[in-house]
Amino acid sequence: MDMAAQKICLSDFTLPGLTEYMKSIGQPAFRAKQIFKWIHQKLVTDFSAMTDQPKSLISQLEKDCTIAAPAIRRRQQSKDGTVKYLLQLADGNCIETVLMRYHYGNTVCVSTQVGCAMGCRFCASTQAGRVRDLTPGEIASEIYTAQKDTGERVSHVVLMGIGEPLHNFDNVMDFLTLISCPEGLNIGMRNISLSTCGLVPGIDKLAQRHLQLTLSVSLHAPDNATRSSMMPVNDAFPLEKLIPACRRYQKETGRRISFEYSMVKGVNDSPQKARELAELIKGMGAHVNLIPINPVDGSPYSATDEANVRRFQKMLEELGVNATVRRRLGTDISAACGQLRREDARQQKQQTSDLQGERTDAP
Repeated sequence: MDMAAQKICLSDFTLPGLTEYMKSIGQPAFRAKQIFKWIHQKLVTDFSAMTDQPKSLISQLEKDCTIAAPAIRRRQQSKDGTVKYLLQLADGNCIETVLMRYHYGNTVCVSTQVGCAMGCRFCASTQAGRVRDLTPGEIASEIYTAQKDTGERVSHVVLMGIGEPLHNFDNVMDFLTLISCPEGLNIGMRNISLSTCGLVPGIDKLAQRHLQLTLSVSLHAPDNATRSSMMPVNDAFPLEKLIPACRRYQKETGRRISFEYSMVKGVNDSPQKARELAELIKGMGAHVNLIPINPVDGSPYSATDEANVRRFQKMLEELGVNATVRRRLGTDISAACGQLRREDARQQKQQTSDLQGERTDAP
């Protein structure tokens, strides 16, 4: 049995939770704030670096606890400055994290699950299915790893990597608490975007939290037939359920929703689809983010041409819908979500196959 798996990961505790844990092992409450700062503000991954803690406590923590510290298995840097990481977790599973540089600061795109169960047909993340949820500390450690690797502060976070955030609701909520905590990186909620494929119960639960983050809903089509062909989740939560949930969210939180719309050639990029989209979301004041898709092996979809994306955008704006085109970053480093992890898994499988072949051929 892996002894490390039995240890308590202190990275997963919010400050109140860590305070309770410290009390449970006979330590004064103030130790919790000190240790929380070491983990979430100073970003240490070694208990021995916590120089203001008693040696006896350090020894106890080293024996009973751990800190989330993923290893950088692969690192790719694009000519535009985007950095993509394949991170290996303590249990050997791999996830992807991307750091993107903008004029307003650095944004990290985090994964929330190992794999994804949603089955969107244009996404590489979901092709091998969901393995497990990430813990709050593991998600936070993606940001910490990127910040330490580049030596640059991360000011914005998007939950748009591998996994469906609202399918891992409780852990994601604790993660948001960790990174927005003043004793941690203190990233403001208005600098955080959470993307969902449209899990209606999760949207309603999130609305009750009254968080000041931006909710991005992956829409991708203005009609059920097209959307279901792209996103199986639409069978469970069709537009008749999803759009009212989005309207409830806006009313409850006062926050404008952003709709993500991946432009797929010959599928959802016609003038008629633009008119249907404008009609679907009219009166919401919502923002539409048009996304030229990255090519994904095994997907039947291809990207619409740039000129058509611009025509679609112009038509939406003429119909009273605020629409922008997402800047494509990291296209030279397999930036489509899930590609690097899948490529690595394919290489590992090939190496294993080659090794087995060598053993079979051995005298």
